[in-house]
Amino acid sequence: MKVAIVGGGPSGLFLAILLRQRLADVDVTVYEQNPRDATFGFGVVLADTGLSRLRAAAPDVCADLERAMVFTGCQTIVLGRTPVRIQRPGKGGGAIPRIRLLEILQAHAQRLGIEVHYEHRLGSLDALDADLVVGADGINSMVRQADETGFQTSMSHLTNHFAWFGVARPFENPALVFREYRGGYFVAHYYPYSDGMSTFVAECDHQTWLDLGMQDMSDEARKALFETVFADELAGDALVSNNSQWRQFPVVRNARWHAGNRVLIGDALTSAHFSIGSGTRIAMEDAIALADAIVAHPGDVAGALRAYETARKPEKAKLIDASEASYTWYEDIRRWISSYTPHEFVYRFMTRTGRVDLERLKRQFPELVAEFAAAGALPDGDLAGAR
Repeated sequence: MKVAIVGGGPSGLFLAILLRQRLADVDVTVYEQNPRDATFGFGVVLADTGLSRLRAAAPDVCADLERAMVFTGCQTIVLGRTPVRIQRPGKGGGAIPRIRLLEILQAHAQRLGIEVHYEHRLGSLDALDADLVVGADGINSMVRQADETGFQTSMSHLTNHFAWFGVARPFENPALVFREYRGGYFVAHYYPYSDGMSTFVAECDHQTWLDLGMQDMSDEARKALFETVFADELAGDALVSNNSQWRQFPVVRNARWHAGNRVLIGDALTSAHFSIGSGTRIAMEDAIALADAIVAHPGDVAGALRAYETARKPEKAKLIDASEASYTWYEDIRRWISSYTPHEFVYRFMTRTGRVDLERLKRQFPELVAEFAAAGALPDGDLAGAR
């Protein structure tokens, strides 16, 4: 079987590795439009649940990733100036520089003899000599855009504005800071991902964007505004830009996962909001599911694609539902920041997706639930259950 993978990011490279490891006669080629050493972005997070699945699929690859990761078992959520610390069970998820993640996957691909074409922008998919074409090329997927009718694509945009930055020091632990400033409502999502760097995602709601005239500011002025709003957390450090474009999150959905011999994975298929911290994990788990299906149906492309969708769709739907619940909550941050005490806010935040309820919180965070109860932060219906 000849497989052409469009996109040399984490999911595309991981799929190529899994196929070459499991099918001796597979012919895999990866096409990536960026240079091999492109350093767009900062750090990415792989949650502990996701790591366990990567470990089961490719233990050698996952071992290399884990050795390069920064693990932090504590998270801080700050409302205004009041922090609430959350001690996670276990060692928590791991963060890794995006470039280091790619380097590890590139090294494994090279050892397996996988052909990867960098700085290769395809003019047309029709020219590819392949039995199967995989779109692992992200939100702006060329594979998807070539046949949006076949995939039954829909796209919309959220209203909040955000940009990814870095900070040239490691924060003590991941944190989310929600703050009102000059009548505007702001969020900082940050986490350490190496000995010398942290990711810092800056976000505000659309009303803030308009009220503070951010639409007319330069990128440098917007960055300076966030440095002022979060001056306490930055402690004199500047935000570091790296292709740090201000955007409104695109919600990509496809009613059909495959069309003809073309199939989508990761953000090309369904974009996962950064607030659940699982975009890379979800994409790499898509790669696992597609590899499993191809291995189970060698030479039968149509059968493999049906099996991929059947096996993966129910679990992915849960994750995407959580993503939608989370971004809907973030779209209304003005209301939440204004309505709750810090402990009430954190309780509402932790239960925002519907995947976590009080019973789960009691099992995983008993001390935190006791803190919620003592602060009168639980809704009346949940208060008795916390005792």
